[in-house]
Amino acid sequence: MNAILSVDHARRTFGGLIAVNDVSFDVREGELLGLIGPNGSGKTTMLNLISGALKPTAGEIRLKGERLSGRSAHHIARQGVARTFQLVRILPSMTAEENVMAGAVFARNRLWGSDARALARTLLARVGLEGRADMAVSAMTYIDQKRIELARALASDPRVLLLDEWLAGLNPTELKIGIALIDDLRREGRTIIMVEHVMDAIRTLCDRCVVMNTGSKIAEGDVAEVLADPQVVRAYLGDDEDA
Repeated sequence: MNAILSVDHARRTFGGLIAVNDVSFDVREGELLGLIGPNGSGKTTMLNLISGALKPTAGEIRLKGERLSGRSAHHIARQGVARTFQLVRILPSMTAEENVMAGAVFARNRLWGSDARALARTLLARVGLEGRADMAVSAMTYIDQKRIELARALASDPRVLLLDEWLAGLNPTELKIGIALIDDLRREGRTIIMVEHVMDAIRTLCDRCVVMNTGSKIAEGDVAEVLADPQVVRAYLGDDEDA
């Protein structure tokens, strides 16, 4: 299966701090890739480099052979990269429907008016919010705001969907619903990169994993093999000698 997204020796520094250290990996079309590692390992910075929220200090990122690195976030979004955020980002003065319509308006294939509205209502139902299109998102619960953000990302019909800890903060019932929803998206053939700490979700959903620690890639491959790698176990749990 061909790579749809290629990250080639991506590096990002902040002064003397190396947040992402020459990381390379490919994502195959239709694959759900888990990007995992302990807190502070550079995972969100990597998503920021892919989505254009940050520009790499060095290296290249390509989507279908087209260079993304160094381009603006809105250009990358128009090329087909959409994302959710660790801390939910909604448009609080707008309704649920209007939030999702914003994704359609700035999509690869822009939709306006009644077409955007119809897509928004379809996607709201898709994420479990049917009948709540006219509700103010500021009045919604945290999980429902996460659903709004996911629906808005899907409204752009992305080639690659980036999920940054989308399952974080959910109770056990919500977590089951969230995993099932992401699994449905995977089965549709969507290409997804998922940053996640919920290991049940990683084991259930991911085709492969890339593991980062202190900015560097330390492992890549089959989920079970990667999670059993002694270097990965040490990254998550620390060395007994250091205890």
